[in-house]
Amino acid sequence: MEAEQEDEASAAMLWSIQEALERQTLQIGASACGATAVVDVLKALGVDVAPEEADRCVQTRLRRNESPLPDYLLSRSEAGATHAQLIRGAQEASGGKAVGRFFHLYPRRRIRLVPWLARWIRKGAVPVATMNMQLAVPEGEEVPDAWHHQLIFGVAPNAVFMTNPLDVVGEDELHQRLCSQSVLLVRREDVLQRLTPDLSPSGLSENQSDQRWRELDVEGQVRKMVSEEELEEDQPKMAHITIPAAYSSGVTLFALRDSELGQELLQAPEAPLL
Repeated sequence: MEAEQEDEASAAMLWSIQEALERQTLQIGASACGATAVVDVLKALGVDVAPEEADRCVQTRLRRNESPLPDYLLSRSEAGATHAQLIRGAQEASGGKAVGRFFHLYPRRRIRLVPWLARWIRKGAVPVATMNMQLAVPEGEEVPDAWHHQLIFGVAPNAVFMTNPLDVVGEDELHQRLCSQSVLLVRREDVLQRLTPDLSPSGLSENQSDQRWRELDVEGQVRKMVSEEELEEDQPKMAHITIPAAYSSGVTLFALRDSELGQELLQAPEAPLL
């Protein structure tokens, strides 16, 4: 009996899977998973907004693929959008009707993810996950090259249902991606192909106002990667460098500003640290 009650407490859906198939918005542009999620958040809240308007309001940032390495890496560290851009974008695109509140899940919190999400979904909140997809990568699959925002349209015991793409993910797998430091792995080939003979790696740390570039010693990582080019083919080499990321991992909950739920969201405390 208790197990059944627990399962019930862990189940809640904004949309059925069929409704999600029909209603979800597929990626609206490069690096625009955040703006795509905002379109569907507003749809779930009963506010229709054109994808172009959502993208304009979120102010999606693009990768500068043609730039020299320092500027390219800076663009990679902030490409797409942060949760703060999603909240501002949803508010602006809805004409002030929508409100969002971000809940940090890093460092690790004392929280049971699915029951926590289920409670808010049952009240009518619309969750968006901001995840480091470079964590909990299934064995044999390539490490993705970006973080990702996805709308959560429902939960069931040990299962979370998301759009863009339509997917169901286990609770533990999702929790790992939602509990990440703000870092990004950049592939070896993406670094080396942008190195030019006149480029000094020292600019990678010196010109950044964010102290984390020095703390992660991005310059030293690049120098090591370059030196490895002299090694024999069968010698192990760095597959990635690690750079700071603008994003924070966690869940943003959206509601209508003038509703009781909207006010409750704004006043809800963060989950306690473990």
